Amino acid sequence: MTVTNSLHQPATAQAGAPKSPVIQVQPLGFPWPTIDPFLFCVYHDDAYPAGNGQLAPAASLAGRQIGQDFSRKDGWSMYHGQSVPGFPPHPHRGFETVTIVRKGLVDHSDSLGAVARFGRGDVQWLTAGSGIVHSEMFPLLKQDEANPLELFQIWLNLPAASKMVAPHFTMFWSQDIPRITWADAAGRHTEVAVIAGTLNDGGTTTRALPPPPDSWATAATADVAIWTLRMAPGARFTLPAATGDGTRRQLYFFKGASVQVGGQAVKGACAVELRATQDIELVNTGEVEAELLMLQGRPIAEPVVQYGPFVMNTQAQIAQTMADYQRTQFGGWSFDDEAPTHGHDPARFAKHPDGREERPAEVPGA
Repeated sequence: MTVTNSLHQPATAQAGAPKSPVIQVQPLGFPWPTIDPFLFCVYHDDAYPAGNGQLAPAASLAGRQIGQDFSRKDGWSMYHGQSVPGFPPHPHRGFETVTIVRKGLVDHSDSLGAVARFGRGDVQWLTAGSGIVHSEMFPLLKQDEANPLELFQIWLNLPAASKMVAPHFTMFWSQDIPRITWADAAGRHTEVAVIAGTLNDGGTTTRALPPPPDSWATAATADVAIWTLRMAPGARFTLPAATGDGTRRQLYFFKGASVQVGGQAVKGACAVELRATQDIELVNTGEVEAELLMLQGRPIAEPVVQYGPFVMNTQAQIAQTMADYQRTQFGGWSFDDEAPTHGHDPARFAKHPDGREERPAEVPGA
């Protein structure tokens, strides 16, 4: 879904001008810094080579610590994969994963029985809740050219009352995600993809697809938003103030040369915490496109106790989670392969635990 609007002008400062809209700026590492209700945000940008016909790299794996390869040797990593890169089965409890795949494909399998191949702008939103095991493999389908992969994985916390809800598997296909394009006074464009939340600007309201039923994002008062922004060189765009009470907002500048955020110059990959109560003008001051990710939400403001892939509120709950996983394996693993991939057909699809299937139209030019 795509809409084109004119950019509204930033709010005029009144007497007794507000504080700087920028609270702090931090360099981006691996993973990226996050603010409650978000727990984790990681950006993968892997320049995978051509595949070998078995969905694995047609390149030597010498010099890599197979099973634990985060080396970025030659511009890519195997992560926990043995032959196909990716993340073989691993458990989660107590939060949600939001996986935004911008390039390439991800093969998903889980202990609910769901399987999917998604990418090229698709988003998977997975509520781990009481416990799930899933794998995320990166099949290299193309044998005559490179197989670049680019994605974000974001962990959104669940409040105590929802930690033990039933797991839930949701797909947002690329063509269904609202994407809004604004032109500034000079005709330079900014595109915003609204993955979660509501974007109100210039009299236009754009609502994201509904989040899973037990997500923190379902509560209007949670004011959760996940947006990606792509700005043409020289483009200006006003990020409208959040509407929620107590909302916190973080902007990640991850591609481009330089931007200006609320009048403050930002160069290099950075996380910028913003005052969510203010309209904030963004300017791409570089000569190439600038890309940003925005995460916002009202904090859950509860204790967070994390042990690897388990996020609860107390140490006793973590101990119980580990005992539950040892006893039940969160439903077990029904697949013959320890790191399932889904064949050589590039078509995207999802098979849900209830047997329902989705096969979206292919993305033009993908």
